[in-house]
Amino acid sequence: MASPRPIVAPRPVVEIARLSKTFGTGATKVPALIDIDLTIGTGEVVGLIGPSGSGKSTLLNCIGCITEPDAGTIRLDGRAIFDGKWLIGDLRRLRLETIGFIFQFHNLLPFLSAWENVAIVRTLMGESPERAKARAMELLGYLQVDHRADALPSKLSGGEAQRVAIARALANEPRIILADEPTAALDSERAAIVIDLMKQVATERDAAVIVVTHDEKIFSRLDRMVHLRDGRIVEVVS
Repeated sequence: MASPRPIVAPRPVVEIARLSKTFGTGATKVPALIDIDLTIGTGEVVGLIGPSGSGKSTLLNCIGCITEPDAGTIRLDGRAIFDGKWLIGDLRRLRLETIGFIFQFHNLLPFLSAWENVAIVRTLMGESPERAKARAMELLGYLQVDHRADALPSKLSGGEAQRVAIARALANEPRIILADEPTAALDSERAAIVIDLMKQVATERDAAVIVVTHDEKIFSRLDRMVHLRDGRIVEVVS
C-alpha cells in the first residue's frame, strides 16, 4: 500500500507583524491600523472584510507598498520590505515586478484594446512589443477571453472586462495579487467565476490573493476571512 502524500504547508508570501498606521494629527488623528499580524501563503485567497473605515483598504495599500505604515514589518515573498521604514529604494519597480492589482472597476485604458491593456505591463518592464503581445494573448487565452483580444473596453461585457483586468494583473507574473472590491459590480454568477479564476491562479502560480470585499455572495469561496474593525483584526474565519 502506497504511503500517503505528505501535506505541504503553504509557503508564506505575505508576512506582516505589528503593523500600524495613523492618519492626521492632534484632534483629527485617526488610527487606521493597530498592531496587525497576518501571514498569507501560496495558493491562498484571503478576504479582508469589515465595515467602512475598519482599515481594509489601508491594509491592502500597505501591502501594495502604496501607503507607508508608521510601524511594524512587512515581508513579501521572503523579502524584507518595511521595518519602521521602507527598506527598498525603488518601490515602483517592486510593485511592477511582484504585485498585481485588480479593482472594482476594471480601470482598463479606454483607447487600448484588450490585448494592448495587458501587453503594456510587459512593455513597461522592458520587453519587446512582439513578446509582450504574445504574453498578453497567452493570458487572455488562459482566462478564456482571447476571442475579444481586439475589442476596446467599451465593447466588453462586465465579466469580460474583469477577466482582462485579471490578465493585466497577471502580466508581470506576480507573487501577490491585491483585489479591491473586484466583484461588487458583478452579478452572482460572474462574481463566482471571477473568484474561482483567482483561486485557480493562486493554486497554479503559487501566488497569494488578497481581496477587500463587502460582497457576501463570494464569502463561501474564500479560503479565509479576516475581519477588521476599528483598525484591528477581531476574527479570522477559515
